[in-house]
Amino acid sequence: MGGADKGLLTLGGRPLVAWGLERLSGQVSEVMISANRNQADYRQLGVPVISDSVSGYAGPLAGLVSGLGQVSHDWMLSAPCDSPLLAGDYAVRMWAAAAPGGLDAVVAHDGERLQPVFMMLSRQSRPGLEAFLAGGGRKIDLWLEQIPHARVDFSDRQEMFVNVNTPEDLEDMEMRIANDTDSSG
Repeated sequence: MGGADKGLLTLGGRPLVAWGLERLSGQVSEVMISANRNQADYRQLGVPVISDSVSGYAGPLAGLVSGLGQVSHDWMLSAPCDSPLLAGDYAVRMWAAAAPGGLDAVVAHDGERLQPVFMMLSRQSRPGLEAFLAGGGRKIDLWLEQIPHARVDFSDRQEMFVNVNTPEDLEDMEMRIANDTDSSG
């Protein structure tokens, strides 16, 4: 996207991240945004904005470890800003997999592969994640191999994993939401 901050790209007249916030806010008791730039723009959305607590850009895991340091609950649900079609039962399904206990994470699976940025993390996973990052680890899949986790089947909700990576993706998503709005009204 040419270095643009994807969360602030406009989709249907509002920032891309606002779509996910709207869907998540009906499913969880608190929402925050992890952003390392344009924090003032994100704050205008009315939710807390956090930055990476790990020095240097360490990727999505740095945002997750920072979020774990801020949450007031035992679990934190995450979703990327560029996937505006989150399932309405995302949190419920993730929680159902975590509830039996003994896990550090639950991760969405689309029926073909893991979707690791769609995950729910236990606060108890934070020290291990910090150690993984301090050791140079950056790949979510490699970290997951080291911790107790469960996969949550979302093969019936594959549309929630459609993300916006190119101008063409954004245009396709514009048409998709316009069609959804037209058919629902």
